[in-house]
Order: sequence, then C-alpha cells, then structure tokens
Amino acid sequence: MHFIPEELDNYVVQHTEDEPQLLQQLTRETYQKILQPRMLSGHYQGRILSMISKMIRPKNILEIGTYTGYSALCLAEGLQESGALHTIDVNEELFDFQRKYFDASEYGDQIHQHLGPALEIIPELDVTFDLVFIDADKENYPNYFHLILEKLNPGGIILSDNVLWSGKVIEPLNPKDTSTKAVLEYNTLLKEDSRIETVLLSVRDGLTISRKK
Repeated sequence: MHFIPEELDNYVVQHTEDEPQLLQQLTRETYQKILQPRMLSGHYQGRILSMISKMIRPKNILEIGTYTGYSALCLAEGLQESGALHTIDVNEELFDFQRKYFDASEYGDQIHQHLGPALEIIPELDVTFDLVFIDADKENYPNYFHLILEKLNPGGIILSDNVLWSGKVIEPLNPKDTSTKAVLEYNTLLKEDSRIETVLLSVRDGLTISRKK
C-alpha cells in the first residue's frame, strides 16, 4: 500500500539502506512459491524494523505473525548477543520455509518458532519482552494488546502493522467488515490507554509505535 506518489516512494526506497542479500533471496522465493506474497514487510519497512530494533537493543522480542520470516530476520538484527526472538504463526506449511532462512542467517540459534494460536501460546511464554511486533489476524489485535502489555517491560515498544488498513479506517464502515472494525477499535485503544504513549506513522499500510510508560 502506497499513500504517496510511486515516483516519490521509489526515491524514498532508493535513499534507504540496502536490503541484505539473504532477504532479497527470501523475497524472491516467497513470490515464486508462497500465496499472498504482498504480506511481506519488504525492503523499506524491513529496514525500519531493523533500525528500531537496533536503537532499542532488545533482550527479548516477540513477533505475532511470522509469515515467511522476513520481519523476524529484520527485527533480529538488533538483538543483544544473548537475546532471543519468539515468533508465532498458525501456518504449519510455512514452518520449514521459515526455518531454512532463519538457519541461513547469523541469528538462527536466537530465533524460536511457535506454531499455533498466539492467544494460547503467549500466556505460556515465561519471558518478558522489550519489543513486540504485531502483524497477524486483525480481529485479534485488541486481544493481543491486552495479553502482551503484561509481558512488556517498562519502556518496551509495541510495533503494530497495517493500522491504516488500505485506507479503510477513514471510509464508512461496512457492518460485516470485522477486520476493519477491529483495526478501528485497536487504534482507539492505543490512543486512549494511559499505560502507553503512541504515534501512528504513515509507513506503507500504517505502522504504530507504542511505548509502555
């Protein structure tokens, strides 16, 4: 999703840090073999995730929604040497694909995959997090927030993807559109919850940064 002219968007990407070769390979194979390849974070957003992670230097990262592993590898670039990234997805068919690229990176031993519903897995994780990235089923965004806030360290960051939802957030709501309804509820929740401070960035399809006070 692009909310600025394509020519200007191209300029932005051209003047952003280059995409690592391994991620270029992951992107190519995703487009060749996997359904809905547009779900990838991609070069520009991936470099944003990497930069934020490097600025935070997290000990532990939680990712909700792995897809083919692109964003996990970007976030892992900022991990402390003794840190760990826990990534959760429900798609069993992508597990080995993700693992191949995780093991091909320098962060393979630090990335832990969890297969199943995030709402069931998160309560079982006996760890607190410095950085959380949410990029999964929109209907559960509010539920994810309530679960992870308890496991987020003070000063910890929540990154939430697709919060502009292709611009649907400012269109008349279709009562049957549960995804848009959930995103609207989630955006309001982030704005009004006094335990966090939030800024919404118009990056690609919308990326929110929320910091726990």
